[in-house]
Amino acid sequence: MKIIVIGGTGLIGSKLVATLRSHGHDVFAAAPSTGVDTITREGLAEAMDGVEVVVDVANAPAWDDQAVLAFFETSGRNLLAAATAAGVRHHVALSIVGSERNPDNGYFRAKVAQEALIKAAGIPYTIVRATQFHEFVAGIAQAAAIGDEVRLSPALIQTIASDDVVAALADAAMAVPINGTLEVAGPEATPLDELVKRLFAATGDMRKVVPDVHARYFGGELDDQSLTPGPGARLGAIRFEDWLARANAPTAG
Repeated sequence: MKIIVIGGTGLIGSKLVATLRSHGHDVFAAAPSTGVDTITREGLAEAMDGVEVVVDVANAPAWDDQAVLAFFETSGRNLLAAATAAGVRHHVALSIVGSERNPDNGYFRAKVAQEALIKAAGIPYTIVRATQFHEFVAGIAQAAAIGDEVRLSPALIQTIASDDVVAALADAAMAVPINGTLEVAGPEATPLDELVKRLFAATGDMRKVVPDVHARYFGGELDDQSLTPGPGARLGAIRFEDWLARANAPTAG
């Protein structure tokens, strides 16, 4: 199949391009750096020529609420219009578990808006909702840090390795559209504060982690359902501790 990966040079996109190519598909990594811009539409129509499957894993370049919403709405409309014109048979998009349950989170609201555009476009689709990545835990901790103290909710989180997300996206792209949403998550749910304590113990970070049920997670308070999947989710194989050990392993040189 001819497949285009939007955001194909990023963390998920670059791995996904390699995975799909290893299965024998003709894959183009679309990004501004490769001549395709879904905001300006530069190179978009040409890149879509003959494409059967679109996989959208693009990330917003800015994080404030209005900029994120504008990015996903504009990019989504332009991409879906180009896909419709090209006769694309399957639109796959990466989204986030719990987006609709966290209305105080501007990024999550933007992903809900993106999903709505996909559902209304008339192109057969599969939305893959993933939990937060193992790779993002350090950033979550940093966002909650005030001096030497990190105040975090003890609500459950079920982080997943990016490699497991890529595997799920590749399977979705190579399968028939489900015209619905599937969830992928890590193999175990852990209180967020405890997860960061494990990270700090492994990396030698001496900051104090303080559990606080009212601590805000990018705008909103959490409960045990905020960031965890529902029943029937596909679970990844890579545990956080195993990912940590691999990430912190010394490199040969």
